[in-house]
Amino acid sequence: MENPLTPEVLADPVALTRALVDIESVSLDEKAIADCVEEVLRRVPHLTTYRYGNTVMARTNLGRATRVVLAGHLDTVPLNNNFPSTMRGDLMYGCGTSDMKSGVAYALHLAVTLPEPRYDVTYFFYEAEEIESKYNGLFLVAEAHPEWLQADFAVLLEPTYGIVEAGCQGTMRAMVTTTGVRAHSARSWHGVNAIHAAGEVLRRLTAYEARRVTIDGCEYREGMNAVRIHGGVAGNVVPDRCEIEVNYRFAPDRSPAEAEAHLREVFAGFDLTVTDMAAGAAPGLEAAPAREFLAAVGAAPIGKLGWTDVARFAAMGIPALNFGPGDPNLAHHPDEHVEISKIRDGAATLHRWLAPA
Repeated sequence: MENPLTPEVLADPVALTRALVDIESVSLDEKAIADCVEEVLRRVPHLTTYRYGNTVMARTNLGRATRVVLAGHLDTVPLNNNFPSTMRGDLMYGCGTSDMKSGVAYALHLAVTLPEPRYDVTYFFYEAEEIESKYNGLFLVAEAHPEWLQADFAVLLEPTYGIVEAGCQGTMRAMVTTTGVRAHSARSWHGVNAIHAAGEVLRRLTAYEARRVTIDGCEYREGMNAVRIHGGVAGNVVPDRCEIEVNYRFAPDRSPAEAEAHLREVFAGFDLTVTDMAAGAAPGLEAAPAREFLAAVGAAPIGKLGWTDVARFAAMGIPALNFGPGDPNLAHHPDEHVEISKIRDGAATLHRWLAPA
């Protein structure tokens, strides 16, 4: 297809957002959008551009003392009668408008139009953030080309509604299993019902009081919830097994090992198997470029309630923040949209931060 990312479009973050939204890029189908982004970046003389899979990286090499990262994922969740984009007044509707092609537009616009930023900048446009971690473009780059990720500070252009969301929560999924003895339901007293035994697991979850933790002025509210239950054999059989999947979102002051220990304490007496986990990330507010970025934003940061790829940078010792124009409450929603004014304000903020004094 003809590349819709023309010089005129690249000069305007709003037009660029719409052009990106109108390139379908559901997870694992990012080739077309990655091709367009790569073609644009390879024409820019002040950038060195590389590609790995459907992840495109471009960087300045100006010899600055500090390097920062701007990163955004190219993929979206599956379409839901919200493609292509539409405009209604100050709102742009469409899949990916909020999460996070408006953020991607920031990075691509600056990559093309800001030849001499005050820091050296690495721009990442990466694949498969919305699905399993093994497909994630930053994860794959970290394995194959870890040197690409080296920096002093990173901004993930996730939807935050124009405020800074610092760090992120950790997340852990675990299976809590109850067991019993099968029997014919007509003679249930000969068995032990594992589904009934799950009532105690649910009681503990209902009574659970989640922590609220403040780190560097940012509050992280934890949560522990049953998200799936599976049990039963047949309509006339007392079940001998029931599995309750629990998702625990924990503050970044807890390591995954500490989070697991807490889960095991809550569900003492039950069999528990951790099936998935990802560490959180501390706020990352002390790095000099982070302080300068907060000054450019002009508003106090809050803690990120959720997990994002800032954790990948934090694991490498690189402080990272979330900042983007979209409303996180609209991510993955069939009515997903972004405010035009938020796109313009955020683009101006990033330019103010990165432009030479």
